[in-house]
Amino acid sequence: MDQFISDELLGTFVPIVVYWLYSAVYIMLGSFDNYRLHSRKDEDVKNLVGKRTVVKGVLLQQVVQAVVAILLFTVTADDGTSSEKPQPSVIVLARQFLTGMLVLDTWQYFMHRYMHHNKFLYRHIHSQHHRLVVPYAFGALYNHPLEGLLLDTVGGAMAFLFSGMSPRTSIYFFSFATIKTVDDHCGLWLPGNIFHILFRNNTAYHDVHHQLYGNKYNFSQPFFVMWDKILGTYMPYSLEKRIDGGFEAVPLKKD
Repeated sequence: MDQFISDELLGTFVPIVVYWLYSAVYIMLGSFDNYRLHSRKDEDVKNLVGKRTVVKGVLLQQVVQAVVAILLFTVTADDGTSSEKPQPSVIVLARQFLTGMLVLDTWQYFMHRYMHHNKFLYRHIHSQHHRLVVPYAFGALYNHPLEGLLLDTVGGAMAFLFSGMSPRTSIYFFSFATIKTVDDHCGLWLPGNIFHILFRNNTAYHDVHHQLYGNKYNFSQPFFVMWDKILGTYMPYSLEKRIDGGFEAVPLKKD
C-alpha cells in the first residue's frame, strides 16, 4: 500500500516542524532564570535584532531549505519507493548517521571559520547571525540567506549524499540535527539535558563563540569539537554560577 505522505515530503517538512516545536519548549522553559546562561534583561538589551525579524529570517531560510530538499530528493530518486525496499540494519543506520554527522561537522567547521576570518564575508554575511549576542532557541537558524544556503542547506545535502541515507532515514537524521542545533542556541543549562551529557559541543560551548572573547574560537557545530581541538581553535571554559542567578560560561584562556 502506498504511503499517504511520501518519505521525501516528510524528510523535507518534518525537520521544519520539529524546529518550531522544540523551540516552543525552550520558550516555555525560559522563565527558569536559575538555568539561564544570560539574564532575560541581557537578552533584550544586548541583542541587535528584534525577535520578529529573527522569525522572518528563519522562515526565509526554511523556505530555501525546503526547495533544495525537494530538488535533491527529485534528482536522487529511483524507480522504487523507500517503503518497497528492505530497510537497512541498525549497523548500517548507525554508520549512515555517524558519516552524516562527520560530513556536516567538517563542512560547517571550515565554512564557519572562513566566514569569520574573511572580513568581507563576516561583515556582510555572517555578522547577521552574531547580532544574537545572547542566543535563544528559535534564533538558531537566523542567518543571512546566503549563509543559510551555503552553511546549513548545502552542508545537509552533502551529509545526505555522502552517507548514502535514504529519504526515510533523512527524516530522523535531520530532525536530530535540528534538535541539536536548537539546543545549542537555547541559552539554558538544564539539569539532565542529554545533549550536555553526550556532547562536549553544547549550549555553553557555542555560547562562548557568540561572545566577543570567543569570536575566533569554538567554530565546530553541531555535534563534535574535534576540528577545534585539532586546529587550535578550541576555547575551554568553566561553568560558574552568577550572583544574580543562572550560569555563565567563563573562558579559561584569552588571546
